[in-house]
Amino acid sequence: MIFGKLMPKDGNFFELFNEHAKYISEGARAFTSMIQYYNTPDLREKYASEVDKAEQSADKITTEVNRLLHRTFITPLDREQIHGLINAMDDIIDLMQDSCEVMALYDVQRITEDVQRLGDISLRCCERVQHAVSLLPKLNQPEITAAALKTCEEIDRLESDADRVMRSAMSRLFREEKDTRELIKLKAIYEHLETISDRCEDVANLIEGIVLENS
Repeated sequence: MIFGKLMPKDGNFFELFNEHAKYISEGARAFTSMIQYYNTPDLREKYASEVDKAEQSADKITTEVNRLLHRTFITPLDREQIHGLINAMDDIIDLMQDSCEVMALYDVQRITEDVQRLGDISLRCCERVQHAVSLLPKLNQPEITAAALKTCEEIDRLESDADRVMRSAMSRLFREEKDTRELIKLKAIYEHLETISDRCEDVANLIEGIVLENS
């Protein structure tokens, strides 16, 4: 499939993908800032609100992509690929919002270094997702194809890093945390944060499939 020839006049799927990915990165930056300033209530609420705004903006784009998919006869990618990619991307920002809500609902009293590490990995994953998405319109260029595959590999490595951090965090949590309530809270948070990188890997796998099929 040749990307340039198959782009319909009103089928701005790639632009919408890029815009959604921008909100993913914005949400991730706000999320890590919320973690960093968690002990300052005003800043915590400010950054949590920014995550919400990013999620709401991204959700509108997801709706627009699915609407556009129904009324566009010729699409730049297979319809299943478009539908799968935008929904997988939306899962990332949804999970960040869910993580903010879990931290608020559970009334978490302290942020561990492991939470910060997982948040940092999530941000890096999201930024690499944005980069990979930005390359999709130019996959007819061999150097762009190679760059996209390299970025997907970087996301896979970051997801593996998140797995290792979470396993270490869980081990430390069950060995050192004496307060059962705090243990339950932190366990849930670790799992949410690690899953963000899982969802980024899902997007990377989809993009890798698109690259291999269309290069």
